[in-house]
Amino acid sequence: MIPKSIAIIMDGNGRWATERGKDRSYGHQAGVDTVRRITSECTRLGVKYLTLYTFSTENWNRPQTEIHALMGLVLSSLEDEIFMKNNVRFRVIGDVARLPKEVQDKLHETEEHTKGNTAMTMVVALSYSARWEITKAVRDITREWKENGKPVEDITEDIVSQHLETAFMPDPDLLIRTGGEYRISNYLLWQIAYTELYFTPVYWPDFTEDDLHKAIESYENRQRRFGKTEAQVDADTPNR
Repeated sequence: MIPKSIAIIMDGNGRWATERGKDRSYGHQAGVDTVRRITSECTRLGVKYLTLYTFSTENWNRPQTEIHALMGLVLSSLEDEIFMKNNVRFRVIGDVARLPKEVQDKLHETEEHTKGNTAMTMVVALSYSARWEITKAVRDITREWKENGKPVEDITEDIVSQHLETAFMPDPDLLIRTGGEYRISNYLLWQIAYTELYFTPVYWPDFTEDDLHKAIESYENRQRRFGKTEAQVDADTPNR
């Protein structure tokens, strides 16, 4: 079964460029081309949500030249007709207020322009980190509970989920990380509690449709138990 929701940590752009004697920004540009291809393929396969880790809150510590190049790429990539061509809705999650005003305006414009598209939703995590997101949710819940005099015992997992940036979408079924690293890097920590993880050494600019198919095939060959035993899952799905 094709996963309904796929999240990707698009790693390896800088190393890909460095190994070719190029500036790191060259790798990020190549990575945008991969985004176009993988977005089209996910839409064709029937994936409903594709969430891409584009720029973390920690990335603000990178050299200003690289940050400036990345912001320029964000602007140029949002001009892409891939959204309308593939009937893809665009959404953004993260601390958008930290972004340059020009980028903020373009993000909101693209969200508005594509809101009627229904084939798939592409979610871009921009100026995002899971710890920032969870901290913000705690503050928002605390403020709401204090203003309304609600007992803290009423705070449930569902309440927390409803106050996260991703409240509008399901948790990822599959998380893919390219580039050969084996870590989550502060990405969707709450949401991936039972997500299937797939790591590949392939750098993001080299990640092809065939690599995506391999990740999905790995996912399809796993049994998602969500805390149950294998026998319980088999009993719940007799046609498996």
